[in-house]
Amino acid sequence: MNDSAVIDAPQASPQETNSCFARFVDVQKSYDGVELVVKGFNLDIQSGEFVTLLGPSGSGKTTCLMMMAGFETPTHGEILLKGKPISGLPPHKRGIGMVFQNYALFPHMTVAENLAFPLEVRHLSKAEVQQKVDRALAMVRLEGFGSRRPAQLSGGQQQRVALARALVFEPELVLMDEPLGALDKNLREEMQYEIKRIHASLGVTMIYVTHDQTEALTMSDRIAVFNDGVVQQLATPETLYESPDNAFVATFIGENNRLMGEVVERLDERCEVRLDSGERVIAKPVAVGGAGSRTTLSLRPERVALIADDGDAERYDNRFPAIVKEVIYLGDHLRTRLELCGNDEFIIKTPNAEGHPSLRPGQSVTVGWTWQDCRALDA
Repeated sequence: MNDSAVIDAPQASPQETNSCFARFVDVQKSYDGVELVVKGFNLDIQSGEFVTLLGPSGSGKTTCLMMMAGFETPTHGEILLKGKPISGLPPHKRGIGMVFQNYALFPHMTVAENLAFPLEVRHLSKAEVQQKVDRALAMVRLEGFGSRRPAQLSGGQQQRVALARALVFEPELVLMDEPLGALDKNLREEMQYEIKRIHASLGVTMIYVTHDQTEALTMSDRIAVFNDGVVQQLATPETLYESPDNAFVATFIGENNRLMGEVVERLDERCEVRLDSGERVIAKPVAVGGAGSRTTLSLRPERVALIADDGDAERYDNRFPAIVKEVIYLGDHLRTRLELCGNDEFIIKTPNAEGHPSLRPGQSVTVGWTWQDCRALDA
């Protein structure tokens, strides 16, 4: 990387370089001096990592990104970049690339002029500017588009230009705030893989904000799940999906069946729960107390099996009769809504493949699941 392209960014000592690249330390934020929109946020981000802040609207994720960018100031706590506090630095002194949902391109400038702008304010020579603009356009596969204006581009092309502008001066950290929210489904999926490809090729550190769980699972090395200003869980996509820490994470990440009940008995690895409808279920205790505690059982639809015969039934600790209420064809799989254990919104997903039984509304079936796939969480 050309050192002249990364100016104004805080410099780290050799010792600091070996530690985390970016850090939030006990960060809190209040706009009115009373209500905290971010509460005690701690996060260490390693160099080259792709970290997503995921959560519903108003959960605090965008505020954290704006504090890292310098557009907001923490009420309490500190933000460090390469071991140096940056709360006192204005945004243009942080050396951070930024991509917004609304692209924020200059409409009166050409694509090449938009990309050249962050280089010119850093006083690079014309030759260096041209070289880096050409390289950035090639990076986002927009060679030959330099003379066009933003209004002459599609939404996906404009977002590529916005991404190129954030990367053109070769920052070590890029922040993205809901960058794909304005795109249609196909374009959004295409850009997800494009951003992931660029991240892998450049090795730049990225912090990404979204409320789209699929987007987060597709792109991230780690995900911080926010709710009400607090990180509920920080983990890899696989861990969040397979092993949620609480009922909010289980519900927010992917589709999830919830069964309410009370713990009857708890052992080390498993517990027995009596559902509100009376049935007994064996589950894995994760975030639940002892006997008498209320709990929410969490079960992924694809982990529920249709049981065709008695030999099959022995594989499952939990087996229950159910009635098919609705079958939705989704191409590669069927999404079937059942009435089971007093819940008429119980969902299972079965492959659309030869050998799998076809279901119809009103049909009686038996389904089952293992105790390891059923997690006892907070009520």
